[in-house]
Amino acid sequence: MSISSSCLKVFEWDGTPAVNIGKIANNDAYSTGDNPDVMFLFIHDLLSWNFPNLRLLANHYARETGATLFLQDFCGDESLPFAPILRNNWHLLNVPAFIAKNTREIREPEIFEVARAEDEVQERRLGGKEQSPLVDCISAGHPTWLTKKDIEEVAVPVQILAPEIDTAFNAELKLHSFQTIPKLGIPFDYQHFPGVEHACFSRGDLNHAGEREAMIRGKNAVVSWFKQFLFETGRSEDRTSSAVWSMKFVSCLLCTSCETKFNY
Repeated sequence: MSISSSCLKVFEWDGTPAVNIGKIANNDAYSTGDNPDVMFLFIHDLLSWNFPNLRLLANHYARETGATLFLQDFCGDESLPFAPILRNNWHLLNVPAFIAKNTREIREPEIFEVARAEDEVQERRLGGKEQSPLVDCISAGHPTWLTKKDIEEVAVPVQILAPEIDTAFNAELKLHSFQTIPKLGIPFDYQHFPGVEHACFSRGDLNHAGEREAMIRGKNAVVSWFKQFLFETGRSEDRTSSAVWSMKFVSCLLCTSCETKFNY
């Protein structure tokens, strides 16, 4: 399916995001949307939470789903320069040092703190009566640090957006997803994006052939997925819903066995 020129024109990708900065738990957060019942957590990639394109993308997600979205800082108030990343000039960056300070082991507990804080806000609004899971569904675009164990333990509806060129979510993990998730008894949506590479869904760079179209197609897929499972699949009026849209992808968002799991 191709993306029409009109879609490219209406996509708000060259604007300036509003400054809606607050704190959730101990993490700074960009927020957009005003729905107290439906919200989702947007986990950024190497470009970090203050990359303008991610905030514009967050605005689209919130507006098109009718949800409230939180894009937290999960890099300790630090970010790499955007220009070298966008131009693939990795030799200008000390990526190993940056990653060493932002490993899964370091940042995963923060993500759970933020998710629990959001859930507590919802529970207080409902008088403390809600016992719903922290996460109702998941979408992951070019996931990083994903393991086979994560795939085997996913327990809620999950969507994976997979660029063709991706050393992180490689052919072995893609195959394992196909072979494993359909046997778990949960809704599963896998979308393949030919000719584009890891990071396409956050960059949407016109200088990379097909990347802007892939980013828009990915955005549309996520919106449709979340609208289906946060609004249309039997959610009662007296409870809230939440979701995770992850580019970095921390596996315990999917786990059913680890001590800090979401209560599915």
